[in-house]
Amino acid sequence: MRKTIRGPLPAPLPLACLTFTLAPLMLAATPALAGETAPGAAPAVATADAAAGSSADSAAEQESPTSVGTGAHDRGNEIFVTARRRQESSQEVPLAISVVGGEHIDSTGSFNVGRLQQLTPTLQFYSSNPRNTAVNIRGLGVPFGLTNDGIEQGVGIYIDDVYNSRVASATFDFLDVAQIEVLRGPQGTLYGKNTTAGAINITTNQPTFDFEGKAEVSIGNYNFKQAKAAISGPLTDKLAARLAISSTDRRGTIRNVTTDQWIQSQDNLGLRGQLLWQPTADLAITLAGDYSTQDANCCGSVYVRTGLTQRALNRQYAALAAAQGYVPPSTNPFDRRTDLDTPLQAKNKIGGASLRVKWDLGAGQLTSITAWRFWDWDPSNDRDFTGLPIVALSQNPSQQDQYTQELRYNYSSDKIDFVVGAFGFYQRIDTQGTEAQGAAASRWSIAPSNALSNDPSVLNGLVANNTQYLKNTSAALFGQLSWHLTPELTLQPGVRLNYDKKEGYYQRRVFDGQGNELLLGQASYTARQTAQLAIYTPQEISPEFSDWNFSYDFNASYKITPDILFYATYAKSFKSGGINQNGVPVDAQNNPILASATVKPESVHNYEAGIKTQFWDRRATFNLSIFRTDIGNYQANVSNGQYGVLRGYLANAQKVRSQGVEWDFSVRPSERFNAYVNGAYTDATYRKFTDAPCPPELSGGTTATSAQTPGAPGVPGALSPANCNISGQRLPGVSKWSFSFGAEVNNPATLLGKEGEVYFGYDGSYRSNFSSNPSPSAYTWVDGYSLSNFRLGFRAESGFDIYGWVRNAFDENYFDQLFVGPGNTGLIAGLPGDPRTWGMTVRYSF
Repeated sequence: MRKTIRGPLPAPLPLACLTFTLAPLMLAATPALAGETAPGAAPAVATADAAAGSSADSAAEQESPTSVGTGAHDRGNEIFVTARRRQESSQEVPLAISVVGGEHIDSTGSFNVGRLQQLTPTLQFYSSNPRNTAVNIRGLGVPFGLTNDGIEQGVGIYIDDVYNSRVASATFDFLDVAQIEVLRGPQGTLYGKNTTAGAINITTNQPTFDFEGKAEVSIGNYNFKQAKAAISGPLTDKLAARLAISSTDRRGTIRNVTTDQWIQSQDNLGLRGQLLWQPTADLAITLAGDYSTQDANCCGSVYVRTGLTQRALNRQYAALAAAQGYVPPSTNPFDRRTDLDTPLQAKNKIGGASLRVKWDLGAGQLTSITAWRFWDWDPSNDRDFTGLPIVALSQNPSQQDQYTQELRYNYSSDKIDFVVGAFGFYQRIDTQGTEAQGAAASRWSIAPSNALSNDPSVLNGLVANNTQYLKNTSAALFGQLSWHLTPELTLQPGVRLNYDKKEGYYQRRVFDGQGNELLLGQASYTARQTAQLAIYTPQEISPEFSDWNFSYDFNASYKITPDILFYATYAKSFKSGGINQNGVPVDAQNNPILASATVKPESVHNYEAGIKTQFWDRRATFNLSIFRTDIGNYQANVSNGQYGVLRGYLANAQKVRSQGVEWDFSVRPSERFNAYVNGAYTDATYRKFTDAPCPPELSGGTTATSAQTPGAPGVPGALSPANCNISGQRLPGVSKWSFSFGAEVNNPATLLGKEGEVYFGYDGSYRSNFSSNPSPSAYTWVDGYSLSNFRLGFRAESGFDIYGWVRNAFDENYFDQLFVGPGNTGLIAGLPGDPRTWGMTVRYSF
């Protein structure tokens, strides 16, 4: 039932800007207030701090938004949380997390993780398609580039306590979300799956024993249409249900002149249902199921520029394109025109079911979470980034099933609190890939000095069929103790014992245009076969990895005054070793280099200290943290330019470091105005990576021997180094400076006889430049950019809300990503960010 709060709020922390600080147990506080907007309160990103607790406390426990079990609510002049089975001020619990309430997600149009990064400065999101998506925090998480199934995600995505192992889930629309928490730093001693960089913890609205509902419709330019609805209520006095649906459809923003279609469209549909059975006051059992699908005309790119490599001039992009009379449809990427000739497809399905049991046992609570998730991916890509039939087909359909079981016990008393738990995980991924060369491939890929370059039939129809599977098993025991030595001083140690095992298989079979299989190990090859094997090399490997690991953390916090808390944390964590599931490089005889089949575990040392303050009668909050993360054997995604391993492979960089400063400020001088400014400075660099793949300007030539001196960058025909030392250079995808900021002002008003308020809101973000290539290149730096979003509307106390919005209001031209074309020809393609969009939303809740 919707609760309207009348009169001025005590407002210690504006609902607009809640940033909770959460202990590593990402047991999210279910946001009674985070999802409610009082008259005068803007729904926005916040800067409070919340404690560890259950991220999906049953909504049956929250018949009113301030009842025990809601997770976070305000009383008097403080935000209180009950997530650790006791009420405590959010400002008294250490470690940082950014929390975004459900209404602010809706009002800012942040309906997926990609848009969420505009509200959370330390979150980075990059996606060339749903499979090849990266979600990083503080510059760490997963390697930048094409996804490799054989490694873990450094940033975990959890929905109602259920771990989602496929980062593709980040591309789906949020479905009936109550709040989202972005945790920073290693998580593991108090949660199921170990994550070394942080986590995104999504809490959905839960079934209620009061009848309630909401509906929302939005329309906008680019034929944008979005509809959301949810309804919840009792079926009996002990059984409640909730059903939610969301649909998004939008025309693409890039015109494909070859197919006469708009690409980069949106076509999403999601369903979620939940049943809550509460036979007694101490026992709650929730059964949930969800299903989401995408079928967008996606995912393509546009021509951006060319840059000189060390290939001979007649084998660089300008000469190769001229030889076939090819000209891109536009050399201005922000004309948003492309001519990709391979049909594009990005069909994506994800879903599953979970059973959550919560049993109160006096001073403690026992929680069990059993879940199954699936993911089906059916793509078609154009990997030559041109309108020429070079790579005629590139697709790797995948099917995944995962099963998880988590069991934990929470205990609280005056002197100690602790959580102990166990977690089990099993995942199976099967992939059936197909890559094929087209009629223009011979002229493009074979040296002009070779007469075969003039024979299209040499490479036309050349096919590589890739078969792979992964079996991934993980188990863990974890626990954390909070010891309150004095009312001011708390010590908090945590431990985790983890076992990981990965078994993989990768096979590539190659067939020529006549269907004849090309095999390795023959005594000799024809010139035609040699040219074909230089493009696709048969390969079969069965990599395996298994290991035990022990990790731990320690946190100390001291309450200097009632409104000032200082804390410091050290964490020794790890990221499980991995296996290469996309093939490995080959030697001069085309044999796989088996030493590259596995990558070592990452060793992570994280240091953090911070202070949290409230002042001006708690109308303002300022929180500051400094951090440093040192990683040994960092798992990097690399490509050595060989056509046979175009999808890249994994390798270990010796040392990586991410360090910086983060701050959150929010102020609410009155019920009519609030504002926030959040920022981060992140210095994330390779401290030691002496054998990294070279950037394009140092690639493409004949590889220099140890006795030879490589040529200068971008000199055609020069000798290329076998590898490059990129120590000291910045990690890809990381902006040194990032900010989010906003404000909302409102005034009482009456519209059509309804009492409420007129409001005007602004949300902005800024990110400085970042590298869009694993090894920094002069050709792939993405310039910094700033985005501005506005909204103007009227909301009534009865639950009615109507507003107009404009996003990227000043039509900033910027790139989400840049891509290096295959074969070191010097082609650089890119994915422009969304242009200005505008529209209107009508919402009603009861």
